[in-house]
Amino acid sequence: QVQLVESGGGLVQAGGSLRLSCVGSGTFFNIYPFNWYRQAPGKQRELVATVTSGGNKNYADSVKGRFTISRNNAKNTVYLQMNSLNPEDTDVYYCNFRSFWGQGTQVTVDP
Repeated sequence: QVQLVESGGGLVQAGGSLRLSCVGSGTFFNIYPFNWYRQAPGKQRELVATVTSGGNKNYADSVKGRFTISRNNAKNTVYLQMNSLNPEDTDVYYCNFRSFWGQGTQVTVDP
């Protein structure tokens, strides 16, 4: 059974930074992509960033240049470094691996 546990969310002022972490339990993490999504109440879940097994990265246009996704396969961990945060980034952030999801971590950006 795969479990994903996110951490690192919190309250930050506009212009600030946060680093999210997602630690997975299970096997074969190094051969699949990891994704970060976010979702606001009443809205669809939005793909924020993806990192492939080979380290290729893709980002939503809204976060390009501000967010960086990375992974440490030895630690079964994926990170999302978020800089220059603005109130529109306020959401619950979820990590995703294959069909598995973490419980989410709240990010709140004050104006």
